[in-house]
Amino acid sequence: MVLTVLEATVPPGQEAALQAAYQGAATTSLPAGLVRTELLRDSREPSRWRIQTWWESRDALQAMRNAGTPAGVLMFRAAGAEPTLSIFDVVSTLPLAAK
Repeated sequence: MVLTVLEATVPPGQEAALQAAYQGAATTSLPAGLVRTELLRDSREPSRWRIQTWWESRDALQAMRNAGTPAGVLMFRAAGAEPTLSIFDVVSTLPLAAK
């Protein structure tokens, strides 16, 4: 599994544009291999936003990237921000206890 993190500082007043772009992605066809995605806002620095996305494999991530500009990048750009990308290999996970 692979985790990508897109992070950017969103200009004041553009938060709604980022949220709308992110929610709009739910109405489109999601890329093959996408496991989970989250839009996060820093609680200490509210202008700092992050999109975390888990991919089932490096191949799935690469296929999405080969298809053109990634949707997450376009989401940030719609809000006037240029994100930075980090890619992490998921080395280990712990099972969560059943509730």
